Amino acid sequence: MKLTKHLFLTVLALAVLSAGAWAQTSTLAPSAPKKKHKPVAAAPAQPAITAADVEALKDGLAAQQQQIQQLTQQLQQAQQNWQQAQAAAADAANKAAAAQTQAAAAQTQTSQEQQTVGELKGDMAELKTGAALALQESQQTFNKAMESSVTLHFKGINITPGGYAAAEFVRRSRALGADVSTPFNSLTMPGASQSSLSEFFGSARQSKASVFFEGRVKNVDLSSYVSGDFLSAGVTSTATSTNSYTFRLRQAWGQAKFDNGWKFLGGQMWSLVTENAVGIAPADDLGKTNDARPKTIDASYNVGFSFARQYGVRLTKDFGDKVSVAFAMENAQGTLTTHNNADNFLLGEAGASNSYNTGGTYTANPSPDLIAKVAFDPGFGHYEVFGLVDRFTDRIFPCVENFASAACGSLTAAPASAVNVFNASKEGGGFGANARWTFANKHVAFGLHGFGGSGIGRYGAAQLSDLAIHADGTIHLIKDLQGLTTLEYHGKKLDVYAYTGAEYAARTYDFDPLGNKGKGQYVGYGSPTFNNYGCYTELLPAVNTGFTPTSPANCTGDTRAVIEGTAGFWYSFYQGPKGRFRFGTQYSYLTRQTWSGANSAGTAGILSPEGLDNMVFTSFRYYLP
Repeated sequence: MKLTKHLFLTVLALAVLSAGAWAQTSTLAPSAPKKKHKPVAAAPAQPAITAADVEALKDGLAAQQQQIQQLTQQLQQAQQNWQQAQAAAADAANKAAAAQTQAAAAQTQTSQEQQTVGELKGDMAELKTGAALALQESQQTFNKAMESSVTLHFKGINITPGGYAAAEFVRRSRALGADVSTPFNSLTMPGASQSSLSEFFGSARQSKASVFFEGRVKNVDLSSYVSGDFLSAGVTSTATSTNSYTFRLRQAWGQAKFDNGWKFLGGQMWSLVTENAVGIAPADDLGKTNDARPKTIDASYNVGFSFARQYGVRLTKDFGDKVSVAFAMENAQGTLTTHNNADNFLLGEAGASNSYNTGGTYTANPSPDLIAKVAFDPGFGHYEVFGLVDRFTDRIFPCVENFASAACGSLTAAPASAVNVFNASKEGGGFGANARWTFANKHVAFGLHGFGGSGIGRYGAAQLSDLAIHADGTIHLIKDLQGLTTLEYHGKKLDVYAYTGAEYAARTYDFDPLGNKGKGQYVGYGSPTFNNYGCYTELLPAVNTGFTPTSPANCTGDTRAVIEGTAGFWYSFYQGPKGRFRFGTQYSYLTRQTWSGANSAGTAGILSPEGLDNMVFTSFRYYLP
């Protein structure tokens, strides 16, 4: 703008100077005016032009030329400035374009950097979130460990001890000579002397000790659990002085759990028959994991509850958290009740003194028990369906009674013979189902359990018999049904429970035409011809020791059904980082109903004696933190 202004002033100055020069030239030679009006007088003579005037005119022209030269120089300088300004403007434009390009590049780079920074911020946020979650999870795990148990860490393995000390007592209206584990199938008949005596026993023997090991190798969780209590007795155990009872193994197993849902479990554990709370997984003995056992103080739980703790190997597959399938091979064993049979069969023998209880009997088992289970957790309720196959074998001595048969060589002498002995097997088993629902924000639980089959009595809490014996010495399996109804309330400090259970054993008898010295008689279990009339008559003690009551004579009393109703509660006075202290009380009404038998006149199916008991339990327990 300044350059244009200077140029305009320069041109204007040149125009003025030219006009001045033109005016001066016109003055030197002016033209005479032409007048057409009246004549005028002649003008006076002009003075002559002198040399001084000429010099003055030359000086004026020289000054104007100098001024024109200066203006020309100024114009040239202005043009030069204009060109320089144009060059500077072009250079500035180039620099501006370059700067704009650099700015665009910088903006692009800045955008990329901002995106990168954003991504880094996102990664950092994710890392912070992950770290926070990991820290929170670790903190929760730590807090849980500190609140529930003391976990030790050794060479990458977590070791968690557990257990509780118990101070308990039981009072029964009819004596059974039993601690806090009730022998449900041993309730005495009305004529037994024990039925007129009550009993009170205090005990700490249900106190438990446990330890849990866990670690991880690549994609496998490895764990092991061992627990025990003192509900067993050695040959020197008494209740009069030191109460020195022996430690009893409850569980001892190891498990490999793979990330793909496969699990392998082996050792002594709760049988696969035992109900789970969710899925299919092992349970501890403290009620902390997957526990659906009755919450009773009675160590025998409740009639109708199906369970065993025994050796087994189990393979489980979890399909997400909705379906689980398992197959197990478990230790086999048989329980026997039979009457009037000849000595023509052998099931097993007493335990070896170096490893088993010499006062117990052990069947010779041909194969393990096989169990399969499917569990469903669809979102409302837990459901299980399972089946069991077991097998029993005994050795048959056909020439004990029928020694005169052709198979026995037509022996003419009366003594029995061991010729032509052989083994005979019988397969049993059954099917069961469990269902459990929770209501009121999981404060209330309701459950149903049922299990039925042949040769499965030992899996029930009442411990009814698996089998009887035919007249020919072969195995005769007893049909058995087990059922339990559960109702529980779980509060912050108060737990209340009620259970009703029953177990049933069917009549399983046979007629032996050669029995009773050839007169013939019924053998087996629950025959209506078995005498029951003596079940109401009390007899004198067998010997004068004061500790040998005489069992009623002519009192077969085979169990038809055992029924129990239980109600109780647990109240936690304290639960926190110092452990847990709680008190419980339980009341149970128990009845053992028998199959009807003959009266003293020999009339079959007339008398059905019944054993009853009322039981009260209490427990004070301190659990390790």
